[in-house]
Parts: sequence; C-alpha cells; structure tokens
Amino acid sequence: MKKRWMAWPLLALVTVLAVTGCGKETQEAIVTLAPSAEETEEETEETTVIQLTTAPELETEPETEPETEPEPLAQRPEDRVEIDGKIRSYLTGEMVDVEKANRRPLAIMMSNDKEAMPNYGINRAGVVYEAPVEASMNRYMAIIEDYDDLDRIGSVRSCRTYYVYFAREFNAIYAHFGQSTFAKPYLQYIDNINGIEGIGTVAYYRSKDKKSPHNAYASFDGIQKAIRQLGYSQEYPESYKGHYQFVVDGAEINLEDSVEAYKVVPGYAYNKPYFVYNEEDGLYHRYQYGDVHRGSEGPITVKNIIFQYCASGYYATTQYRNINVHGGQWGYYITNGRAIPLTWEKDGDFGVTHYYNANHEEIILNQGKTWVCIIPTGDFDKTEIHGKDE
Repeated sequence: MKKRWMAWPLLALVTVLAVTGCGKETQEAIVTLAPSAEETEEETEETTVIQLTTAPELETEPETEPETEPEPLAQRPEDRVEIDGKIRSYLTGEMVDVEKANRRPLAIMMSNDKEAMPNYGINRAGVVYEAPVEASMNRYMAIIEDYDDLDRIGSVRSCRTYYVYFAREFNAIYAHFGQSTFAKPYLQYIDNINGIEGIGTVAYYRSKDKKSPHNAYASFDGIQKAIRQLGYSQEYPESYKGHYQFVVDGAEINLEDSVEAYKVVPGYAYNKPYFVYNEEDGLYHRYQYGDVHRGSEGPITVKNIIFQYCASGYYATTQYRNINVHGGQWGYYITNGRAIPLTWEKDGDFGVTHYYNANHEEIILNQGKTWVCIIPTGDFDKTEIHGKDE
C-alpha cells in the first residue's frame, strides 16, 4: 500500500500471518498463492495453521443482579418483517417494496470501457463487484433488485468464472453476454441468461448509438420474458438467509480502532478509479478516467466500500485472469470516512463470503449500497487510503 500510516497496514498483514503461520516463507506463500484448485492443476504448498487456545475461565462470585442484555447493533435480513408494504433488502439493509425485495435480484455484467459509458442501470445496484478480467482491464457486476422501469441496462459483457461465485452468494439470476472458455463449465451451477446462446435475443438487443461490443443491452421486459421462458424461479429459497449484516435502523457504524479514509484508491491501472468521501451526505463519490463516474441516472455514490485482496494468476498462455475467491485473505472495510483492516473467509464453494474485524467478529455494514473491489494480492502496494487533509 502506498503511503499513509505504515504501521497500520502492516498490522493487518501481521493479523493474517498470525492465523496462517509465521516467517518469510509463509508470507511469500500468502502473496503468491496459486489459483484455486478447481481451475489449475498446479499444487500449492500447505501452510501450518497455528491453533491458539484461550485461557481457562476464572471462578467468580455470582452477580447479585442479572446484567441487562445490550441492545443488538446488527439486524440480519432474515429477521425482516413487512411494514407498510416494505421489507428489508438483502442487498442494502434498507426497507424496500416487498415485491422487489422478495424477488431474486439480477446480477448483470457491465463494461467499464470508456467507449461504453455511461453505465445504464448501475445507479440502481445495491451491490457492485469490480474485478480484473484480462490483462489490466476490469469489469463490473451490478446486483440490482429495483429495475422494473428500466428499458436499457448495460452495456452487457461476458462472464468470468469468479463472477459466477459472486452472483451465487446473493442467489441472483446471472445475466451476461457470452463467457470466456474457462468460465463456461461453471455456468451450469447458476440460473443464467446468456446473450450469445439459446434465447439471448429475447433478453438483449443492440443499440445504434454505440459500436460493438459496447452496444449490447438488456431491459426489464426482456429479462423477465427470458426468465419465464427458461423456467427460473424468482422466489428466494427458504434456505437463503441473506449475505451481509446491517446496522439497526437509526444507527450508524463509526469504525473504532480505525484510520481516516477520505480518498481511497483500489489501484486498477485501466480506468484509474477512486472514491472520495463527502461529509455532507455521508457517501463515497466515485471517479474514474479522471472525472466523475456517472451512471445513466447521475453520479455514482455508495455507503460502504470493501477492498478484498485475492490470490491471482493467469490461465496459461493467456491474459485471462484466474482469481482465487475461496482461499481467504485480507482486506479493508471503509465507511463514513474511516477504514479498518479485515480478513475474509468463504463459506464453501458457493456459500457466502464473510468479512471479519481484528477480533474475528463479523463486520456490520451501514445501511446502503456497497462496492466490492476485488484486488490481486500482488497489487496490494498500488492501493491507497488517504486521510482528510492529504
């Protein structure tokens, strides 16, 4: 990481190393961890996990009066109750119309090429994933539950393997316009709408104001027609319990043991994006290509940012990225002008990714939109977190 509070970023790395083992060899293994076993035949060196034991409990005198249970700070989406036709969103933790919040969301691939701007529909996304796809190019996956009145969403681009896993975490219906050779076998594991196969022409269309490949778009009507023809259910299964923990209504998470984070830079070389915290609205405003990042409905803002570092490589003889989203690494949680280090762990192949603070307590997000930056561990030193006056 460039600059700022050098002792603090190192503390995050020390926290990770304390879990995975000590010494130079272990640190190098973490940074250069091979891609997931599902996508490569290369073997990775095993690391020894040190099991830490806790001290025995001390015997104490019984309390004369029972302690009052503290009010819970977080509310999980599965505890949601309908109030006046609204229910809590799995994506943002906010109250949303029941019809939209109880419908499986659309996870749709979007281009971030300058020629494709603006991104249509991205302002509606409750969660956005941004990750490298090939060489230095990166791409978005916008997860949207409120898209009923949109007749243009995109431009829509092709699938990569790890985006299948991200979409599955939210039980979303995955929309993409083609896929890499390496990703194609994984599409069997998700309800998906492919623009170049099957009923692609039902869900997608080509606009006349952009050149291919930047002119493929979806619409609500087209997506809904394709879902019906493919026979996909739009109801969440009873087993689905949501993804994030959100703070209770009327409260705000102001991170303790944190540092200022008024400008944060994920370090992507292609579009050079960054986020700037605005104290007036409490949101992070996104910039890229040297200007405000605008969607079709205005400047893009989010409440929460997650930097998720992942071991990364390339498929042999190609520029296609192979990113390990299962291995567990470290990162940062950023909100309300502050940042803390985190570690992350994935709950099984297609389970949810959980984010933990230094005490291994699951992080509670502020209600609102979240932007997840997937960053190769090798690019750690390209990311930046600036204080207010820097």
